[in-house]
Amino acid sequence: MHEEIGEQQADITRLLLHHIHAPLAGTQLIRGVLPVPPPAEAIRIVTGSEHACAPDELIAYEIPLRTDDGLLTAYDIIGILRSVLTGTHFHPNDRVSTMMGMRLVRVEQTDVEPAADTPDDNALRILRTIACPFIEDQSSTRLRGFLFTGQDRFRLYLDTTETPGVVATDVRLSGAITALTAALPSLITEEERWTADDSDPHCSRAVDLTHW
Repeated sequence: MHEEIGEQQADITRLLLHHIHAPLAGTQLIRGVLPVPPPAEAIRIVTGSEHACAPDELIAYEIPLRTDDGLLTAYDIIGILRSVLTGTHFHPNDRVSTMMGMRLVRVEQTDVEPAADTPDDNALRILRTIACPFIEDQSSTRLRGFLFTGQDRFRLYLDTTETPGVVATDVRLSGAITALTAALPSLITEEERWTADDSDPHCSRAVDLTHW
């Protein structure tokens, strides 16, 4: 059950990546995708304007992944977010809290009518299916989420077949990016690099590669 949700979180993250450039609604971009740990079956999408990375500039929306009809897809998530980000929506106090310094809103799907897919959404789905077909044999290192944490800092949420749990990996957005991405799968399994980050509930351990 937990692996099913982990796989869905990874799939949603992969399919939402283009929205760090393409606005979801108005000027709102995706600034992070956070994998909610089990036993919760949810995902948190962090939104903000271009270049926003300070917690008080961001809002995270927690969306349950399981419905009576099965698991939500990335396309379902986009429709829900567009609906929430447009128009006026009242969020009861018991659904609003603070997480990692940012506002966290828990979205009830029954209260939201998802926005319809746009022609561009459907075009992207067709192109992605043809250009990036599903491959059964995936990499041993899986991207479960990400978060912009500074103008030159980026947190990756990764898991691997070699270590349990999610590893929050901090990297710089400048420097030897090609070498870093090639070395990531081995670097995050080196136990001497592991630290705890009690401020982040989305990871089991953290690795700081900002000086690598």
